[in-house]
Amino acid sequence: MQTLILPHKCRGRPEMGSARRKESSQEFLVSEEEIQDELEDSNQTSIKAPDSSKEDGRRRMSTLDLIYLSISMAGSQVAWTVELGYGTPFLLDLGLSEQLTSLVWLAGPISGLIAQPVIGAISDASTSKYRRRYWVVLSTFVLVFSTIMLAYCRDIASVFVDLIGGGAGSWDPKWTKTVQNTAIGLAVVSFYLLDFALNALQASLRNLLLDITPPEQLNDGNAWHSRMINAGNILGFGFGFIPLANMPILRLLGGDQFRKFCVVSMTILVSTVWITCFTQQEHQRQKRVNDRTVTNVRDILGNIYNAVINLPRPIRRVCYVQLFAFMGWFPFLFYATTYVGQVMARELQREPNHDTATRTGAFAMLIHSIVAVIAGTLLPRLTRRDTRLLAHEGDDDQDAELTRLRTTVHEWRAEAARQGRPLRLPLMPFFLRNIWTGALLFFTVLTFSTFFVTKVYQAVIVISLIGVCWAVACWAPFAIIMEFLKEREHEVAGEGEAIAREWARRPSHSRTMSTPAVRPRNSVQGERESLLRRRRSFDEHDAPSPPEAEPAAGGTILGIHNLAIVFPQFIIALVSSAIFRIVDGDLDDPAHESTLYGKNGVAWVLRFGGLCTLFGAAIARMVPPTRTEKEMRRRLAELRVLRDEGMP
Repeated sequence: MQTLILPHKCRGRPEMGSARRKESSQEFLVSEEEIQDELEDSNQTSIKAPDSSKEDGRRRMSTLDLIYLSISMAGSQVAWTVELGYGTPFLLDLGLSEQLTSLVWLAGPISGLIAQPVIGAISDASTSKYRRRYWVVLSTFVLVFSTIMLAYCRDIASVFVDLIGGGAGSWDPKWTKTVQNTAIGLAVVSFYLLDFALNALQASLRNLLLDITPPEQLNDGNAWHSRMINAGNILGFGFGFIPLANMPILRLLGGDQFRKFCVVSMTILVSTVWITCFTQQEHQRQKRVNDRTVTNVRDILGNIYNAVINLPRPIRRVCYVQLFAFMGWFPFLFYATTYVGQVMARELQREPNHDTATRTGAFAMLIHSIVAVIAGTLLPRLTRRDTRLLAHEGDDDQDAELTRLRTTVHEWRAEAARQGRPLRLPLMPFFLRNIWTGALLFFTVLTFSTFFVTKVYQAVIVISLIGVCWAVACWAPFAIIMEFLKEREHEVAGEGEAIAREWARRPSHSRTMSTPAVRPRNSVQGERESLLRRRRSFDEHDAPSPPEAEPAAGGTILGIHNLAIVFPQFIIALVSSAIFRIVDGDLDDPAHESTLYGKNGVAWVLRFGGLCTLFGAAIARMVPPTRTEKEMRRRLAELRVLRDEGMP
């Protein structure tokens, strides 16, 4: 067999040197076939993502840093409960009809379709070190303005009508009617501004998390976002049980419970946003050659369109899962309290007191939020990654990493022998997609259990347990997407470095004919070849992206992901309407005075949602593990091989 002599200083791949190095010189012998195999393998595995902490100078964030970063999510969720918990009663009290009230609620999906992708695209194109916090502050300002206008819409309408001479005075029916119509108009405008501002705020907060959190802590960061969202729900729904109108410090504000809650919620929001913006520092992004200029609406829409067309396959699959998942979530979020009322009516065999039914439903949602916080605290521990399975700074190539792993196993074996116990390797954490799949299946089981629910306490238990699923829904998909985005960003950077290294070393490859030689075959070489083959089997599906691929626009893609969350709301509006017509059609006749007794449509809407999440769980199995999870699994497999080969 022909062999090639490669000077040590010119070798193309370091691992070939360690396999054939001669003790008497710095030359080594490698067969031509092995060189070809190794070079082919380098196309799959030589591109290593640069260490993000080195790349941008980011340090590992402490728990307190993550709390400061996420606390604004709690403030935004408290603000959202103003709309979710008190919006409809307030609009009806102003005199708006139920039909027009339903049109007001279109503000949610419309703002979700527009605000998040647009804000993401604009902030992605910015190179300012305030590119995310600018939108956080601006959204907060609009949110405060719209909420205060909503709280004082009657007073503002009265002053406005007086200024334009809309009537003789408060005793004039014309004046009263004009004030009412003006107040309704102000309230509707306020609700639309509130929805757009809230979507922009939460999108910017998630973009900020993506930008400044180290890749290995994105899972923890999203878990803290989930906890803060549910903590905000607890705080917001808890205000429903506190008589704010009777608190002396709030009496100066005037008005009813709703007005005081608006002011309190905005105080909480401003405080939490200030904490986040003051404690977090963004890094100014360098302008890239392939950056698209954003100067008008057409450029923004073009960027969004390009992002949709070139959406990475793993993220596309996450979006497919979200389409089905939120076809299950929206029925629950819209009708959970109504479901409790219908179960109460069935248990009492009569129409229950409306206030009692509403308070019981609110109590169930409060327990739901508490369970979600607990689950959001415990479940992320199942995915906590053992640092011994993560990449280390010295892992510059395959040989360096294998050498480190071999040394590590020897140290662990020696330590175990000293302590008189068997060698224990690190445990592989649960994959995010597995926990997400389990939560979707659990949601399906709980919604199907409504077939057997006949008591109020049973309904409360079902709604409370769904809090476990909601905690995962607020955490896992966002963590998966952000990890894919970070890995894609570092892959692109790694591809450029790998290509540069390849071109730099090509001219220096000297190939000299030599006589056949006997190649040493020791145990270390055999072990190395076995591990390299195993490594190739793990990486066979991790081929790099095409060279022309561009870094993913994180804010834009998170906005597109939000489209997958919002779009099911339109579908559910049509489907639920059809279900109500089929199940409760006869009872919707105006001659029937009951609003809850004898009706079962909500339960069937919830079951339809459970069927949708079942499809979502099936699609979730097609979401691939992140590269970090794959590499951890590979390293653990290599540690097991090294452990077994070292055993007597």
